Amino acid sequence: MRRIVELIRKELLQLRRDRRLLPILFVAPVLQLALLGYAATTDLKDVPVAVCDLARCQASRELVQSFAASGDFRLRAYVDAPGELDLYLDGNRADLGLVIPASYGRDLAAGGHAAVQVLVDGTRVNATTTMNQLSAAVAEHARGIALERLARAGASPELPGLELASRVWYNPELSSRNFMVPGVLAMVLLVITTVVTSMAVVREREAGTIEQIIVTPIRPSQLILGKLVPYSLIGLLETILVLAVALLWFQVPMRGNPALLVALSMLFMLNAQGIGLLVSTISHTQQQAMMTAVFFVILPMMLLSGFAFPIENMPQPVQYVTYLLPLRYFLVILRGIFLKGVGWGVLWPQVAALAAFGAGILWLAVLRFHKRVG
Repeated sequence: MRRIVELIRKELLQLRRDRRLLPILFVAPVLQLALLGYAATTDLKDVPVAVCDLARCQASRELVQSFAASGDFRLRAYVDAPGELDLYLDGNRADLGLVIPASYGRDLAAGGHAAVQVLVDGTRVNATTTMNQLSAAVAEHARGIALERLARAGASPELPGLELASRVWYNPELSSRNFMVPGVLAMVLLVITTVVTSMAVVREREAGTIEQIIVTPIRPSQLILGKLVPYSLIGLLETILVLAVALLWFQVPMRGNPALLVALSMLFMLNAQGIGLLVSTISHTQQQAMMTAVFFVILPMMLLSGFAFPIENMPQPVQYVTYLLPLRYFLVILRGIFLKGVGWGVLWPQVAALAAFGAGILWLAVLRFHKRVG
């Protein structure tokens, strides 16, 4: 028992001296709980909506205002023609497109069926929930009209025939496989690339070969590049393999350019490799590097990037944080190419963000690597 007590004492002393491991053990769980508490929500709110009001009457304005007043939907823009809604749905600036026909006011006043068309972006996490909530909002508005007629006529009116004609774009069957497989592809590339690359420099330190590299005339940027290229080639093979599985095994539709998808996947992996190398330069052991990559990089990206939970449902400060995550932009690229068939004209903001983040992260990794024993 005495030996066991001494061994326990030794382990506790080592943990206390390892100042880099203690934050991982005690700070990371608190941060993850805070992120989950705020970000991991399926509640529907602030869904961006673009409206094409062809009726432009009092009844149509009341319908739009009822949506906005519910708190679940947020009016993003008014357009003059239904075709202009494509710009908002394709560019991820709106999740819903609402088309109110020119005869809406007349049909409603005549007591007949007034049809309203709704276009739903089927690539969103909460597409099904959005449709259900929209139907409930329309039914509530119809009941409000009925009560108003009751108050005016003093008789029991019938519910007005508000008909919601929903049409789901990009993923008409609302197949979770079509939506989730591109996201899983992004997560696979993120996990494998970040974890493997995070051990690149620290492996040299643990093996004792870092001293041999230090005495050579190689520069930090050259060392980082030498570590980056092999993993980039491996990442390219992984991208092609995972893409083949998604297309051939899961039968996910590919409506865009596969070559563009592979090229932008390499750009995303440049970000993941940069993060992994940066983690590697601040870690002393491979175990520490792996735990740092998992707890402080992979899990926050998975929770906050829109992979599992809608970003618009998160608190506003958390939404600002998501702009710092490369995975957020890559998910838009993947689902845009897979399901929407869009190209450079729509995806250039995400491509620019990935390029800027990749260059910045690699620059930090080079600065962090000191040509001396750390």
